Amino acid sequence: MAALEGVEFDNTVLQYLPVDEEGRNEPRPVKGAIYSRVQPTPLADPQLVAASDEALQLLGLNPAQASRDEFLQLMAGNSLLPGMSPASHCYCGYQFGYFAGQLGDGAAIYLGEVVHPSSGTRQELQLKGAGPTPFRRQADGRKVLRSSLREFLASEAMAGLGVPTTRAGSLVVSGSDSVLRDADYSGHPAPEPCAVVSRIAPSFIRFGSFELCKAADPVTQRPGPSPGMARTLLLPLLGYTIKQHFPGLWAFYGGGQDLDHGWHG
Repeated sequence: MAALEGVEFDNTVLQYLPVDEEGRNEPRPVKGAIYSRVQPTPLADPQLVAASDEALQLLGLNPAQASRDEFLQLMAGNSLLPGMSPASHCYCGYQFGYFAGQLGDGAAIYLGEVVHPSSGTRQELQLKGAGPTPFRRQADGRKVLRSSLREFLASEAMAGLGVPTTRAGSLVVSGSDSVLRDADYSGHPAPEPCAVVSRIAPSFIRFGSFELCKAADPVTQRPGPSPGMARTLLLPLLGYTIKQHFPGLWAFYGGGQDLDHGWHG
């Protein structure tokens, strides 16, 4: 298992899929891209609440690294390792049963991808609660300790039960930064400490990733952010997803020029 400095990132998803390079964190529609460049917002006075040895080992990382201040600053969003390339993922989805158009990672920031040196498995590392992105809408891009602790415990409990899920590598809380939240929906929001969860999964691509080019929904009249751009966005995304995450399927069907568009790995 490696030290922090020994973890190598290759970030294939950003190499082969369209990326918005504008870099503005303000809420905005993102057209013609599947990811947007964004930087984590620093967290003041970070303190480590918990770390999962098993989850960190998925990255080929020695769990003892969690005791280092460099680990704390990294998982708080205050620093980056060489090779990391922060970005946020654009996707669509449904809310309350209706198509909502562009959603995206409003509080989650991709840091990079790691191939485990022994098993060869690929994992993405992201920070949830690390500040605003173009997909935050009216939110602040932060998460609080209450909900972050719930996510950390639920993720690792489900993994322990054998249920495939995202993993939680660490939980960091701020000793001074807080945001207003209405915990019991009483209409009386109160300050809660900001927190950041590091999440690990083979991929964070989802069904909504493939709805970016959807035309106006017949009910809500909301389109995806990139209607009419299926060949530019969806064919590379489909080819990347199959070839990277289902290589047996790709090999069985022999790939194809259409799906291979934009992917040369």
